[in-house]
Amino acid sequence: MIGYIHSKETFGTVDGPGIRYVLFLQGCPLRCSYCHNPDTWEFNKNSAVSPIEIISEFNKNRSFYRNGGITVTGGEPLAQLDFVTELFRLAKSENIHTCIDTSGILYTENLNSQFDELIRYTDLVLLDIKHINPEKHKIITGKSNDNVLSFARYLESKNVPVWIRHVVVKGITDSYDDLFKLGEFIGSLKNLKAIDVLPYHTMGVHKYRELGLDYQLEDIPSLSKEDAISAKKIIISGIKKTKNFN
Repeated sequence: MIGYIHSKETFGTVDGPGIRYVLFLQGCPLRCSYCHNPDTWEFNKNSAVSPIEIISEFNKNRSFYRNGGITVTGGEPLAQLDFVTELFRLAKSENIHTCIDTSGILYTENLNSQFDELIRYTDLVLLDIKHINPEKHKIITGKSNDNVLSFARYLESKNVPVWIRHVVVKGITDSYDDLFKLGEFIGSLKNLKAIDVLPYHTMGVHKYRELGLDYQLEDIPSLSKEDAISAKKIIISGIKKTKNFN
């Protein structure tokens, strides 16, 4: 079993609980207009590793991660479903907390048996909902959000703890109606554990220049902390409406 990785982070503090070993997998089917890792898009390149190698490296500093675990992100980790499943199976056999950070874009019901196997070894899912509106989602990522929302419902049916993540980009994902509707959807999830509202930033722009790619949001500034807080308040108001209604 081999997986292709882009890079590793040995001191992750924002990709799940505690201090985490974060594995960035190579390959992604989305082309998000604000992606800050375009160098992870291509499939089957960069370093090839086995799950056993990852577990061995984690265990060398295991005491360092005693309140954390392993997070697999990307790219899109669901593109290497079998690799992540085997990695998490080995991790759980050694009582290591497992977390996957995904857009959910590759979820389909006809693969439920494979997803069931993955979820069996998964402690937490960080689910990135790029946009609640399917057409706007397609504009900023290249694909509709149907699979994303279906994956959220699938995780709810399996009672898998979920943190929802949403990047707020001025003029693109920050309208009141869209944020409120996102909150209404999030509020309907019985397995919701947390919400991360992430302000858009421009730290990855240099990668586009290095790769000879056009950056679509060249004229859009980073979102301020204050605007991110305001956006989160709107999302929470939508959550409260749904919770009160239910």
